[in-house]
Amino acid sequence: MAAAEPEAALPRGLRVLSGVKPSGTLHLGNYFGAVRQHIALQQDNHAVYFIADYHSLDAVRDADERRRLSLDIALDYLALGLDPARAILYRQSDLPEVTELTWILGTVTPMGLLERAHAYKDQKAHGHKPDLGLFAYPVLMAADILIHRANIVPVGQDQKQHIELARDIATKFNLTYREVLTLPEPYILEDLASVPGSDGRKMSKSYDNTIELFAPQQRLKKQVMGIVTDSTPVAEPKDPNTSHLYALWQLFASAAEREEMSARFREGGLGYGELKQDLLARLMAHFESARKTREELAAKPDTLEDILRDGARRARETTGPLMDAVRSASGLGT
Repeated sequence: MAAAEPEAALPRGLRVLSGVKPSGTLHLGNYFGAVRQHIALQQDNHAVYFIADYHSLDAVRDADERRRLSLDIALDYLALGLDPARAILYRQSDLPEVTELTWILGTVTPMGLLERAHAYKDQKAHGHKPDLGLFAYPVLMAADILIHRANIVPVGQDQKQHIELARDIATKFNLTYREVLTLPEPYILEDLASVPGSDGRKMSKSYDNTIELFAPQQRLKKQVMGIVTDSTPVAEPKDPNTSHLYALWQLFASAAEREEMSARFREGGLGYGELKQDLLARLMAHFESARKTREELAAKPDTLEDILRDGARRARETTGPLMDAVRSASGLGT
């Protein structure tokens, strides 16, 4: 009943960088769209992952909530297989050098470049009044990437512009001063739209249609049983290709199981309630080991903090020399 691992050949020997914004609880869309690929990429690459708590400042306004969500993200990644001996995991605010680089990059970033950013344009289109944090978001993101000399950045197709902006900003700095910054390439992950939410739309916290990875069993049951379905009678044939319930279920099924279930859909006699119960069982089984690991880690907060602090220390082995080169190139310091 285990979900299949990513099938595409993974890159090797590269510096991989990605950040996770602690603005909510990880869900199935996060896992299948990003997290499992992040875990896989640590095997044969120099992988660096950070909890983007600076980035969350524009979305989370409660300090205690931000700290809790940041630690939850760390627990989730470690429980799902991130190996701190192999990959680097740190909290963004434990590496304040990134804010220094953000300012330096901001001084060479054209306003027009930032005005073209999708997030900024979307906010304005919906009548919101974006703050400076949202407007300058791409510069902070560029600093996150460039400070590690990242070769590739795993992103969804809808986030590809972030990498393009980072490349543009790095190019502007290199042309203004000298060739210091590495231009990253996007590594496109699976389309997150392939993981529908409980209402059929793309699974997203903003739609309140998520199925959480580590929710208590009763809440998880409520989320699964609340998946919206049509009113087709049990005895009637159904089309698996138009069912978002089936789309979620098949994530945890083998090819043979998917073929068998597709046939049952088309033959009739299958109730949606039966499929929901089976999906819930598969969910619990798939994440059972990770759930236990997470509970054990949560009981050792000092160990978790040690992992994050050590991650920041190891990150500085790359970021320190890079910042020295940036300061030297731009004439800062001695």
